[in-house]
Amino acid sequence: MHFRQLFEPDSSTFTYLLACPDTGVTALIDPVLETVDRDLEVLQSMGLTLDFAVETHIHADHITGAQRLKQATGCQIAGPALDEIPCRDVGLREGEPFKLGSITLNPLFTPGHTDTHHAYLLDHHGLKLLFSGDALLIESCGRTDFQSGDAHVLYHSIQDKFFSLPDETLVYPAHDYEERRITTIGQEKLRNPRLGKGRSEAEFVKIMHDMDLPYPRKIDFAVPGNEQCGACPDNVPEEMRGLCEASRQG
Repeated sequence: MHFRQLFEPDSSTFTYLLACPDTGVTALIDPVLETVDRDLEVLQSMGLTLDFAVETHIHADHITGAQRLKQATGCQIAGPALDEIPCRDVGLREGEPFKLGSITLNPLFTPGHTDTHHAYLLDHHGLKLLFSGDALLIESCGRTDFQSGDAHVLYHSIQDKFFSLPDETLVYPAHDYEERRITTIGQEKLRNPRLGKGRSEAEFVKIMHDMDLPYPRKIDFAVPGNEQCGACPDNVPEEMRGLCEASRQG
């Protein structure tokens, strides 16, 4: 399997490149508009052609690069079917494996950060890799105070879907804000200050409700943009308009 972990610093977003070594079928998980040109250069340097841009959820902290990647490469856009977004080509559902050549992504319905959030579990020769989206981060988790978030629901998503996986499962989150790149299920069960060491649902909910986080600075244009697979709404900031124009032009 070809694998690359790529980073966008403004939103601290990880994008993941996966490619089947046998067929060349290639996907980018959670691409970002600002780094589309970089992603295209990485693909070219590896001799790969993009087949799928895959979303874990409708993001509130950046505009996805999916639409622009589709314009540039002809790839298909995939994401949770529950979002019911017409611009997506492939709807992903738990219990329906998503094939990338010889690679299989197993969608896991993990609501709580958003009500349609999905993570993707990959078994690579017996080693499990979890692309956890915003649900589980490194010694943290996604917010639950906006965009259909629910702390009770997220607690059960993590406990039932993630913490039931083997401890050695590698966890690749959609974000990290402290220059970390990877964790494991075992580490999160032990060290996560919100969820680790058997924290109860009531304890977790109180932690999440007491966080008093600032209003997400990109949410007002990111959410409507991502509901259109990366189209830029009229209220996008001036500094992003060049990227938006490039997306419109293809």
